[in-house]
Amino acid sequence: MLPLIKQLDLEEFFKSFEGFLARPKELFLQGDSKIHLRYIQALEDLEFTPPKPVQNLDSQLALLKKFGFLKLDEIFEFVKIIRYFSYLKTLKCEGILYEWWNQILIPDTILEISKSFLENGNLKTGIYLELDSINAGMERVKKEIASALNQILNQNKLTAYLVDRQIHLINDEECLLLKAGFHHILKGQIIHRSATGFFYVLPQSIANLKDQYNALNNRKEEQLLHITREISSVLTKHLLFLGFINKEFDRFDSYQARLYFARSLGLEFLAPKPNDSAIILSEFRHPALKNPKSISLDFREQVLMITGVNAGGKTMLLKSILSAVFLSKHLIPLPINAHQSSIGSFKHLNLILEDPQNSKNDISTFGGRMLQFSQILRDSGGILGVDEIELGTDSDEAASLFKVLLENLMQKGNKIIITTHHKRLAALMAGDSRVQLLAALFDEEREMPTFSFLSGTIGKSYAFETALRYGIPKSLVKEAKALYGEDKEKLNALIENSSRLEMKLQNEILEAQQNNANLKQKITHLKNKEEALEQTYATAQEKLESNFAEAINAAKKAIKEQSQEAIHRQINFAHKLLKEAREKNPAPTQPAQEAQTFAINSRIKYRNHRGIVLSLHKDKARIQLDDGMKIQVSLKEIKPYGNIPKPPSSKIEVQTPQNASVVLDLHGLRAEEAIEKLDEFISNSLIAGFDEVLVYHGIGTGRLSVVVRDFLKSHPKVVAFTDAPPKAGGFGAKIVKL
Repeated sequence: MLPLIKQLDLEEFFKSFEGFLARPKELFLQGDSKIHLRYIQALEDLEFTPPKPVQNLDSQLALLKKFGFLKLDEIFEFVKIIRYFSYLKTLKCEGILYEWWNQILIPDTILEISKSFLENGNLKTGIYLELDSINAGMERVKKEIASALNQILNQNKLTAYLVDRQIHLINDEECLLLKAGFHHILKGQIIHRSATGFFYVLPQSIANLKDQYNALNNRKEEQLLHITREISSVLTKHLLFLGFINKEFDRFDSYQARLYFARSLGLEFLAPKPNDSAIILSEFRHPALKNPKSISLDFREQVLMITGVNAGGKTMLLKSILSAVFLSKHLIPLPINAHQSSIGSFKHLNLILEDPQNSKNDISTFGGRMLQFSQILRDSGGILGVDEIELGTDSDEAASLFKVLLENLMQKGNKIIITTHHKRLAALMAGDSRVQLLAALFDEEREMPTFSFLSGTIGKSYAFETALRYGIPKSLVKEAKALYGEDKEKLNALIENSSRLEMKLQNEILEAQQNNANLKQKITHLKNKEEALEQTYATAQEKLESNFAEAINAAKKAIKEQSQEAIHRQINFAHKLLKEAREKNPAPTQPAQEAQTFAINSRIKYRNHRGIVLSLHKDKARIQLDDGMKIQVSLKEIKPYGNIPKPPSSKIEVQTPQNASVVLDLHGLRAEEAIEKLDEFISNSLIAGFDEVLVYHGIGTGRLSVVVRDFLKSHPKVVAFTDAPPKAGGFGAKIVKL
C-alpha cells in the first residue's frame, strides 16, 4: 500500500474497499477518469451479481506462454472468468456496457472447456469416459471397504476383542480398536496403539481393498494429467484472448467493487475536473474520523495558508483536503456532497508531514525539511501539503526562505496547502493575490478550539491557553506570559491587522479594475449598436426617397396624358407604388426610449414650440402652445419639458401555480412533449420561488437526455445543471439551478 495512504490516515478505508474486489489488484485505474465514471454510472442502473473470488493468473499466463501445463484448479480459475463474462452478456443492457461486452467474442473451443466443469471445479461426467470409468471403480471400492468393515464388526467371534464398534481413522486408514489376542480371530496390521494399551488394527481384507483404491487413484491422476495437458494446449492457442479477458475482468472488478463499496457506505463519486485546479468541497468528511465535523471549502488560489490555534484541526484539515484530491484522482468513492463539489486535476500529490529528523543519517529537523523541499522543487502542475512549515529553525530567517520557496513552486503551477504558526511568513504571503488565508478559531469563553475556520485572516496560536488545557500549571503559564510581554502581543496584532487591510485593499483594486473593464466593454457595445442603427436608418431613408421619386414621376406622367382614364390609371399606379414601398420598407424606428407619462397642465415640448397639456385621450393629447394656439397631437410627438411628473404607482400580482413541485418526470415522453413540459415546469418553478429542481429523463437511447441538456443550456433562467447523485437518479437525472 502506498506510503501516502498511511500519511493520510486512509489505511482502514482502503482495506474496507479491497474487501469488495474479487481478487487483489492495483487500486488505481489507468486512463481518463471521466470515461471510467461513465461505465460505473451505467452499472448503477443494472441489476447484477458481483463475481466470486478469483485467483491472480499472471503466473499461469506466463507458464502457458512457455507451453507449460496448468493444473485442473488453475484451469478452473480461467473458467470462472469465462463463465462470468458469459453471464454478463446475458444481461439486458444498452449503451456503453452493451458495446463493451458485445465486443468480447469468446472462442467456441474455450466455451466447450468452460462447459466441461461443474460449479465445484470438478469435471462433468460423460465427457472423458475413461476418467468416468476410473471414478466409478473408486466409488465401488469405497463401498466394498464400508461393507467389509461392517461385516467384520458383526462377526460374533470378534465381539470379545472389540473395545467399541466405531471405525477409527488413523493415518488416513480405516481401523478397528481391538484388545490383545485379536490375531487368533482376525488377520490385520497394527497401525497404532492407544494410551490405554489397545490396538488400532487395519484388517488385511480392508488393506487389499485400499491397495485397489490407491491403484485406481494413481490411474486417475495419470488421466487428469493427460486431460489438463490437452486443455492447456488449447488454452495456449488462445493465449492472447486469455490475456485480454483477464485484464478486462480486472477492469470490471474495479468498477463493480467501487460501485458496491459506495452503496455500502453511502459514498459518492467525484471525478477530477481536467484543466482546472480549483478545490471546492461541500460536506466532506474524512473517512478515518468517527462522527466528524463536515468540511466545506472553496480553495481557488494557488496557496492555502492555515494558521490559528494549536490542536484546532489544522493538520486534519490539511489531510482532509489532500485525501479528497487523492480519492478523486483514483476514482474511489468518498463521503462528500458531490454535485456541489469540484476537484481539479493534478499530475502528482506530495505530503510533507512528519519530523524528518534521523539520527542514523545524521540529519536535523530543518535539514530534513530542506531535503524534502529540494526533491519537489523540480515538480510542476502538482499539489503539495506541508504541515508545520516552520519546524526546526529561526522563524524570521525561515519566513524569508519559505516565501521564496513557495513563490518558486507557484511559478511552476503547483498548488500548495501549508499549516504554520509563523505570523511573519503569513504577513509576507498575505499580500500576494495567489494566497488564501484560513484561521482555526478558538472559543475564549470556553477556552477550547471550535474546530471551525475563518477565511481571509491570520489566526492566533493560543499557546498559553493550550498549555493550560493540557495540564501545565497556571503559575508557570503566568510567568511565561509576563516574559512574553504585552509589546510582543501588540506587535502580533498589528501584523494581523496590516495583513488583513492589505488583502482588503487588493480585493477592492481588483474589483474596481473589473468594473472599469466591464464599463468600457458596455460603452463600446453601445457605440457599435448606435452606428449600426444609424446605417440602417440611412439605408431605409434612401430607399424611401427613391420610391417617392418614382411615384412622383408617375404622377407627372399622368398629368401629361390627354385622356382622363389614363390620368386615373397613372395615379392609381403611383398609389400602388407608395403602398408597396411602405409594406416592403416600413419606416425605421429610432432606438427605443422609455415611455413618457403626461398629466394635465404638465409642461411639454412640441417640435420647436413649448406649451402645456389641456386634456388626454388614449394615444392623443390636446395641447395649448405658449403663443395661444390649441391643437390635438399624438403623444409620440410631444416630450416632457421641465420637471417630469412622477408616474403613478402600479401593483403587479402573479399567482403562484397550484400544486407546484420541485420534481419533474419526463420518462416515456417524445422530445417535443418533454421540452413543452420542461418549459412549463421551469416557469412554474420560477414563479413558486424554487432555486433548485430535479428533472428525471432516464437513460434509454440517450436521445431524451441530449434534448433536455440542449434546452437547459439555452434557457435564460437556468444558472447551471449537473447529473444527480446516484441515490437521486444518477446519470438519468439532472439537478437544475434557477
